[in-house]
Amino acid sequence: MSRTLLAVLLLGVSFAAGAAAPRDPEEFFFDQTLGDLQEELETARAEGKRGILLFFEQEECPFCYRMKTTIFNQPEVQDFFRERFLILSMDIESDVEMTDFQGRPTTPKKFFRVVARNRGATPVLAFFDLDGNLVVRYTGATAGVEEFLWLGEYAAEGIYRQMSFPRYKRERRRQARASR
Repeated sequence: MSRTLLAVLLLGVSFAAGAAAPRDPEEFFFDQTLGDLQEELETARAEGKRGILLFFEQEECPFCYRMKTTIFNQPEVQDFFRERFLILSMDIESDVEMTDFQGRPTTPKKFFRVVARNRGATPVLAFFDLDGNLVVRYTGATAGVEEFLWLGEYAAEGIYRQMSFPRYKRERRRQARASR
């Protein structure tokens, strides 16, 4: 084996050893739900969470798939979000009965239309406070792990009360550049 090939292989092994291995988002990111969002609020409060994150998705959505396979499967993302939010996935095509935050019967399909304002694009990341109020809505896939973590900070820390998410991202990018 040539020295160059050996060096490349060793570099790859050392890089892989430094990065945490992806974990299944169904097991390590999403919480299980019985479909009663009022009960989920009680659970979030009891566990000291800052709110609930609903991930509205549909089966054939390539952007939903990308979020699950490149962002939700990252241990740093899972740890950050699980500490701060109860995280639930909802299929926007589902007609299974559920209860909304106000105790009204609905379905994920109908609830999505209210939250997404009748827009059919997925994914939609909807952050709710501990009173069941929608505080942040983000439509589409984030650019990557860093942007998704910033979105989580934005919602968890209540930064949405002070500025828009695009402005927050610009400030975070400036901070990141300045610290390099």
